[in-house]
Amino acid sequence: MILVVVAVVVYAADQLAKAWVVANLTPFQAVPVLGEVLQFVFVRNSGAAFSLASGSTWVFSIVAAAVTVFIVWFARRIRSLGWAVLFGMLLGGTTGNLTDRLFREPGFGVGHVVDFLSVWMFPAIFNIADVAIVSSMGLFLILTLRGIGLDGARLPRRSRSTEDVPHPHG
Repeated sequence: MILVVVAVVVYAADQLAKAWVVANLTPFQAVPVLGEVLQFVFVRNSGAAFSLASGSTWVFSIVAAAVTVFIVWFARRIRSLGWAVLFGMLLGGTTGNLTDRLFREPGFGVGHVVDFLSVWMFPAIFNIADVAIVSSMGLFLILTLRGIGLDGARLPRRSRSTEDVPHPHG
């Protein structure tokens, strides 16, 4: 249930923010929010992060759809709050950008993603869905490094036996 709630909140925040940006901002015009530290700059992105692979929008649509299907299929196995939040952020972010690729100009499956967040000293403009996706990867690292399984239990650390230790004389 947490996964679904997080996904819906991320998706709604992303889509509402993008609707506001499209309705109120002029493309490429910087609007200071916190001086130069945070600005809104409305751009349409046909590629991935840093506008990479801009001619392959349809590939990102297929990958995002596959990720969405995988998360929905996999969700019933998750028993950990942390993993539920992680997959909720990933699902909400992925479906937010997938919605843009499916329903925004120039057409179905090749639509451009609305980006608008510009942070000082960061070379890319991004959106709330991107923040959720990147944050989910950060949480993935934390949960993995802490050894927390999908069921919420800590995974046992593998101990090295004396057989695993190389002998100095071969």
